[in-house]
Amino acid sequence: MTGTLRSAIAEFVGTFIFVFAIIGAVNGGGALTPLAIGFALMVLVFATGHVSGAHFNPAVSVGVWLRGAISVATLIFYVIAQLVGAALGAALSLALWPVAKAPMNISVGPAFLVEALWTLVLVYVVLNVATSKDNANNSFYGLAIGSTVFVGAVAVGGISGGGFNPAVALALSITGHFAWSSYWLYFLAPIVGGIVAALIFRLLNTHDKLPVAVDEALSEHA
Repeated sequence: MTGTLRSAIAEFVGTFIFVFAIIGAVNGGGALTPLAIGFALMVLVFATGHVSGAHFNPAVSVGVWLRGAISVATLIFYVIAQLVGAALGAALSLALWPVAKAPMNISVGPAFLVEALWTLVLVYVVLNVATSKDNANNSFYGLAIGSTVFVGAVAVGGISGGGFNPAVALALSITGHFAWSSYWLYFLAPIVGGIVAALIFRLLNTHDKLPVAVDEALSEHA
């Protein structure tokens, strides 16, 4: 099995499990929902980071690509794997939980702002803890990434629903938690945030340049 295929399968499996856990937590409706989502991401990052980098998020993959850590071909494989995994995770969830009665009501401007802003924070954290040479072989990258999603869900989840991820937003649109008419926002805003995060990382870490990305490098989380 080639490195790219192995990594893409890991992204598919990780995104599938992550999305299923999110939907279950959201449908449970408990006060610990944001914590459950953050912990789900944390454990999956630790479980899969050594295989694919554990992005589970097209916006993260775009940021990592702009940082120079993956090739454009790998970016395409990752995004496809993430979206398919999310869609199938949502489809499985419908066997256990019904479609949401009504999608979340959002205001486009504030929702776009917080989706872009917190995805920027998430991708910036990922780039620094999971791709920077200054933090190579660290043991805290999964905790940092999962905690970032937890904080974002608590801080601004009430404004946008706390997607911060086009794949997650696709799943929540399938289950009726997000309106399909708003999916463009949940896709575009995180990508914008990921691009800005990568630009900031490159501006502040000019010493931390990588050679031309090769697929085999994906097996390293840092």
